[in-house]
Amino acid sequence: MEGAQEPRVTYKRVLLKISGEALMGDQGYGLHPPTVNRIAAEVKSVHDLGVEICMVIGGGNIFRGLQGSAQGMERATADYMGMLATVMNALAMQAALEALKIHTRVISAIPMDQVCEPYIRRRAIRHLEKKRVCIFAAGTGNPYFTTDTAATLRANEMGCEAIFKGTKVDGVYDKDPKKHADAKRYDRVSYDEVLQKHLGVMDASAIALARDNHLPIVVFSLDEPGGFRGILAGDGTYTLVAA
Repeated sequence: MEGAQEPRVTYKRVLLKISGEALMGDQGYGLHPPTVNRIAAEVKSVHDLGVEICMVIGGGNIFRGLQGSAQGMERATADYMGMLATVMNALAMQAALEALKIHTRVISAIPMDQVCEPYIRRRAIRHLEKKRVCIFAAGTGNPYFTTDTAATLRANEMGCEAIFKGTKVDGVYDKDPKKHADAKRYDRVSYDEVLQKHLGVMDASAIALARDNHLPIVVFSLDEPGGFRGILAGDGTYTLVAA
């Protein structure tokens, strides 16, 4: 069965970007283990298709650097705290994936050898070739850069064919579909349109980096069961951000 499906897979190596908020379920803060386990099961279903997967997870469910700086904290310090939050989320996702028998490596841009590997590009690529899921944590290791930018950077470095951005809605809309009944979903939108219309897919530096390296971004709903796997197999509802 698997062998019959594998030729239909759209991409062979992808990066899945999810927000930290996606891990907190209906809670207002922190990690919701059943939600983490559900997302891990989605990743496993795609891994079972033979797709090589790396991940970047935000830290907004624990600490968001911009909010910290808005409350008077120095921006660089606030951003470093946000990076540490992403490491906690990455470790939680690693535990959930390994409970499903998926070999996983957490790779941090800030060295912390007791809990995860330091980022070494060639080693990370080797992990992917061995079908291990790589979770890139601590952003780029630099303040003033978001995890969106980190995701785009790592996707380029790893030679990923696309970024999959898991959100609360099934694609990119011209306005918030939860507030406006007449919101229109795009099937495909250009990088420049995303920037010009402030469509909020990712921050501007991440979109520009993807555009300059011809890296498509697939925006889909993480709340849709089987959505991630469905898109890889050629089905599903999503918006493609490309040239």
